[in-house]
Amino acid sequence: MAAREVDSARPELARLIEIIARLRGPGGCPWDREQSPRSMVRFLIEEAYELAEAIEAGDTENACEELGDVLFHVLFLARMHEEQAAFGLTDVCRVIAEKMIRRHPHVFGAATVADSGEVVRNWKRIKATEKPRPERRSVLDGLPRGLPALPRALAVSEEAGRARFDWPDLESVLVKLEEELAELRAALLQGRGEQAGEEIGDLLFTLVNAARLAGHHPETLLSGAVRKFERRFRRMEAAIAVRGQELSQVPQSEKDGIWDAIKADEADRP
Repeated sequence: MAAREVDSARPELARLIEIIARLRGPGGCPWDREQSPRSMVRFLIEEAYELAEAIEAGDTENACEELGDVLFHVLFLARMHEEQAAFGLTDVCRVIAEKMIRRHPHVFGAATVADSGEVVRNWKRIKATEKPRPERRSVLDGLPRGLPALPRALAVSEEAGRARFDWPDLESVLVKLEEELAELRAALLQGRGEQAGEEIGDLLFTLVNAARLAGHHPETLLSGAVRKFERRFRRMEAAIAVRGQELSQVPQSEKDGIWDAIKADEADRP
């Protein structure tokens, strides 16, 4: 199956590589020719987020398109580095293939593992031996600096947990959540706005740990919650529009009633 997939994809992959070469070559696109690896980073990040959104939404058609966008940016970046005589697409493929084989000795070697947890531990152990690292003063030094706040909060918590600085169980985190919420209420009641902001940050960080210990990724949970809110909000807007009214014209109590009816309707669906 794998060989057939490669044979099937090879002509289209070659075509895409040729398109990129033409875009970057003489007589190509002025915008594409002006780009550098550094200028393309933000576009790659944007495409990765759009892909993640499509996958989370279960939108396979859009996921296919967004995967193509990400692939294009990967190939585009490889082309620019090849132009600089730094490395090429062949090097990229070779390096990642060798890394995957090296980090999966239980698949490509004689090692055995009991479960996925042991796979992750082996992965980290092998990774640590692959190349010299700058001297670290903290277990947190190896985290990517460019991580957005939510995934960074999770990564920091995971590293602290691996260093055996962690809550003993989920219940302990829930108790901490109650403490943080009480501190937020106190700061708000006393008009300490700056401290209230800090307490909200503490509350968010603690919620990340609650998600982690409950076995969930906070980014996935928040994305799902946002999508649910958007879906219900749009249904509420539509229900109000049918009555010939604007959302801002409807009293909050009526909007709350419509919202509750939408929630109940969704709860009744199989």
